[in-house]
Order: sequence, then structure tokens, then C-alpha cells
Amino acid sequence: MPDAVVVSRARRLRARAVLVLAGALLGAAASTGAPSAARPPAPTDATRLDATGSGAVGGVGAGVGRTAVDVTATTAHARIALYQQAVSVLPGGARAEVPADALAVFLPGTRVPDPAAAVLAGALGATPTTVAALGPRAATDAAGAQRTWLATGDVPGTGGPYEELARAALLDLHSLTVGEGVVVAGWSEKWRYVWPRDSSFVAVALARTGHVEDALDVLDFLARVQEADGSFEARYLPDGSGPPDGRGLQTDGTGWAMWAAGLVLAEVPGDRRAATAERLAPLVERSAGRALALVAGGLPPASPDYWEVPEDEVTLGTAAPLVAGMEQAAVVLDAAGRPGPAADAAAGAGRARQAVVDAFGPTGYGRYATRGVPDAASAFVLTPFWSTAPHEGAAAWRGSVTSMLRPAAGLAPGGAWRRDGVSWTPQTTLYAWVAAEQGDVAGARRWLDVVDRHRTSSGAIPEKVLADGSPAAVAPLGWSAACVLLAIDALEHASTEPVPRRGT
Repeated sequence: MPDAVVVSRARRLRARAVLVLAGALLGAAASTGAPSAARPPAPTDATRLDATGSGAVGGVGAGVGRTAVDVTATTAHARIALYQQAVSVLPGGARAEVPADALAVFLPGTRVPDPAAAVLAGALGATPTTVAALGPRAATDAAGAQRTWLATGDVPGTGGPYEELARAALLDLHSLTVGEGVVVAGWSEKWRYVWPRDSSFVAVALARTGHVEDALDVLDFLARVQEADGSFEARYLPDGSGPPDGRGLQTDGTGWAMWAAGLVLAEVPGDRRAATAERLAPLVERSAGRALALVAGGLPPASPDYWEVPEDEVTLGTAAPLVAGMEQAAVVLDAAGRPGPAADAAAGAGRARQAVVDAFGPTGYGRYATRGVPDAASAFVLTPFWSTAPHEGAAAWRGSVTSMLRPAAGLAPGGAWRRDGVSWTPQTTLYAWVAAEQGDVAGARRWLDVVDRHRTSSGAIPEKVLADGSPAAVAPLGWSAACVLLAIDALEHASTEPVPRRGT
């Protein structure tokens, strides 16, 4: 049978399947009147909360404090819209949002919209995956390029229950990559920037899934935008020209950049490690110099951290990443043949670690040293952040769950976070990764299952999950996708040890 006939028949079959699926979905919605996961119920009694203070509504690490948003409350539970259900990849490398109410159909194994399905959706009166005009050949080429990228690395958890979750997370990280090393936190307007914090986690996830060069490109971008004194702004424009506003410096970015550099270097083959360390050295040495100055008196000064709100006293979310970063800076600088700076970084890490233990240990490694307020930053004193967990660190981290747990079985950023019923996937996935690294397989799976159950209809991980289980806010969120991949990778290695990692 000629190839053209095969292709034509395959397209007709796919179009027929889409038509049947669309009819079933639309019929189900009409008969039940229930909202789909991609379209939460219409809000009532709308209120407007300012995201700059205790009433913040936005993404932790990627969205908190970025703008005021419309939410509604039913009893004490917030109602927040799902801004989009995915990011699509278009021919020529363009990206576009997939509307929350779209009947989204992609070419298999990609985030490239199916042109035939878009036509059918329009004929049915449904919202298509994209309104962009897509030629079949161009779409096929774009899909082939995305599949090729995926095939250059590994999909953690292949053959297991989380393979599809991992594959979707990888596709979403690729879809959020809008330039060489430029990974935006999300696709909604206020998220379409590069946060050093988010990008650091993405770099580690890319490296551990076999995309080491992509990971190094992410760190190269951070090196380009970094200030000469080693500091980082809260976020940057994707073209690298600077910050989008006057939000100011955030100290934890300096720690996260060093930490990511060390973990990425660990995935580089031995024969390339010295050259790669040299490539990373400028970023790391500037960061280490900045960190050493910040902790010269013990703890660093107060700074916003992943909560993205102003702070009057230092938080664990600022101090702990500096320790983690300086530990890894010592490794990178030593590998780069810079023993003096390496020794300085190692000594600074030791002093800063002791200062954090002395200050935060007595109050259970909570958000502040002055009072015991459970916080997701308790994870940052454990592996894979600190090389050795402090005494009672793991117990404090486990104990933080009780006050952070929310109705959909996910986590809030901290025990003092508002009780609006919202689970946050950055923290839920972070706890999945840390649990896996601690050997708590059941715990890691529990948190992964929460996220897996509450993805959008396109399979993307949203920033938030509402009390009723609806995905909400921006989707996908790069930080959450990265932590999912890292958690599944850690589970895979936990079950196959002593299989070495790629770079060893």
C-alpha cells in the first residue's frame, strides 16, 4: 500500500476518533452539568486579594506576590481559575497557551496540536487546542523535533506507574523552554519570566534525565544575567536584558545557582568534568563570594524567599540554600582547579551551617529562628540539599506536614499559610523528591499520586489544586515539573542501587 494512502487513512482514523471523543466529552458535560477538571465552576462573590502580603494569592516560587488576582470563596475555600491547561509547541518554535476549556488534542507523544483535531473542534463549536493555522507537514516536523529531544535523554520511571507523569513533565519543561537555556516559570503573562530559583531546579532535573547540555545552557543563562557581585534579581526577562520590574534582589537565588551547578556537574561524564567545571566556575565563584559576604556575621540578612513576600527577619528558606550552595561551590571550584576559592567556600559552608543549626534548630527548623512556624523550607536542610542532615532535621521535616496539609491531600508552603483549602504543587512535589531521597518510598509515592490525580486535562501539572481537587492557576509550572522528575528519578535509583548515576 503506498505511503500516502497509509498516511491519509491514519489521518481519517485519527479524525474519526477525535470526533467520537469530542462528542462523548461534550455529551457528558451537557448531561451532568458538572464542570470538567479543565473548567472549574464559575466564581461567585468575587473578592480581590493583594498578593503582596498575608493575603497573597499567586505561585510560590513562580507566582506569589506577582499580581493581584480574582478569587472567590465558598465557605473558607478559595476558588481560583485555571489560566490554561498546557503550553503548545507550534512550528517554528513558537509557543502558545492551550485554553482551559479547550478540547485539546496533540500529535502523539508531543505538545504539538493536531491540525485535524483543531478543525474538528471548530466544527463542533468547541474551543480548539490552538487557533494558529497549522499545516499538517509543519506540525509533523515540529512533533518530530520534540520527540527527538525527548529521545536524547531518559524518561524516569519507564515501565512503572509514573512513566506517563514523567513523560508529560519532560514535555512541559521543553515547552516552557523559549530560548537557549531560557526556561520560563510558566506561560501566563505574570509567570513568563525566568526565576533563578525555578531554573536551578529545572537544570538539575534536565541533567538527571540525560539532558546535560540543556542543563548547562540553563546555568549559562543564569551566569549571563547575574550581577557582578554574585547577586540575583527575583526574576529576569527571557531575553536576558534584565529584570521586568523593581522587585529587587532575592538572596536564595545565589545559593540555588551554586547548588544546581554542583548537582549538574555530578551528571557529567568523568572525562568532561574538568572542562565543565571551568565553564561553571565564573557563575559559582561570583556566587560563593556573595554568599561568604552575606554570612560573614553568621546568618544572612532578611530577604524574600520562595514565598515571594517582604521579610523583616531571615527565613530558613534564605539561609539553608546558601549552605547547600556553598557546599556544592566547593566541589565545582575544586574540580575547576581553584583550590583556594574551593577551600573558602567549604569553610564558609561549615560556618553558615552551624549558624543555621544554632538559630533554627531550637524552634524545629521552622520558617523563622524566633518562633516555631513549620515551613516547607525544612526540606532544604536534608538531602539532596545539605550533604548531611542536622540532628532532628528529618523529624522536623516530617512533623511539618500536619499543619501544611490541605483538603486535596497536597501541601501549603507552610503552617502559617492562609487556610483557604489550596494545595501547592511546588511544595507537594518537593516533599515527594525529598521523601524519595530519604528512602521513604511510600511517602514519595503518596505525594506523587496527589499531583498525578490533579493534573489538567492535557496532563500538565498546575501550580495549585483547590479543595475540591480542581487544578488551578498557571499550568504547567516548571518548578513542579522539575521536582516530579527528580522524585521519580530518585525512586528509580533507590530501587536499583548500586547502579551509579550518569556522571560517575
